[in-house]
Amino acid sequence: MNFEQARFNMVEQQIRPWEVLDFGVLDVLMSVRREEFVPEAYKGVALSEAEIPLGNGSTMLIPVIEGKILQAVQVKASDKVLEVGAGSGYFAALLAAKADWVRTVEIDPALVNMAHDNLKRYGVENVIVEEGDAIRGWPSNAPYDLIVVSGGVPLIPETLLQQLKVGGRLFAFVGEQHLMTAQLVTCVAEGKYSTESLFENAVPMMRNAPQKNAFSF
Repeated sequence: MNFEQARFNMVEQQIRPWEVLDFGVLDVLMSVRREEFVPEAYKGVALSEAEIPLGNGSTMLIPVIEGKILQAVQVKASDKVLEVGAGSGYFAALLAAKADWVRTVEIDPALVNMAHDNLKRYGVENVIVEEGDAIRGWPSNAPYDLIVVSGGVPLIPETLLQQLKVGGRLFAFVGEQHLMTAQLVTCVAEGKYSTESLFENAVPMMRNAPQKNAFSF
């Protein structure tokens, strides 16, 4: 299979037509080899619009959604990033290509191992993979410039928002199982936040996603 041609087609036919036009984002999607982060059985469809399962109900986001998230969060070279949910490690690799460092925290031990092994084999050195539940935050390395929640949550926990620096951004899919809105939350001042609704998309819910004592807008 010609992965380079397939990657070009992924960017030009899947991602760019959905108004992902940031050249920096498109460059990263062209340079990080997605096929290196999918289970072996799915390498042939790694650059397609197929939803790729990772086990235990987890799936990779499809490429166009990955592109739209990257464009929305505008990763900077100085950013300290928390990713909640490591998956295969691919999105952490995308973030790491533009950020200072990424800490990705995964609750599923099998995915912790998958992400760690994939990132190590691919040679990504500015990502740390940890096992745990970070849906309410990961305070040991807070505050963060950027937090990305890779699955759905009914509400955004206040404790997660409190770990943003002033000027920091948080991305999450907020809503119920089949009706979610991608939201970008910016900390505009200490304890104050603005929210932008970006697009609708249903993704698997995060495990242990909080139902109570949460903060919404």
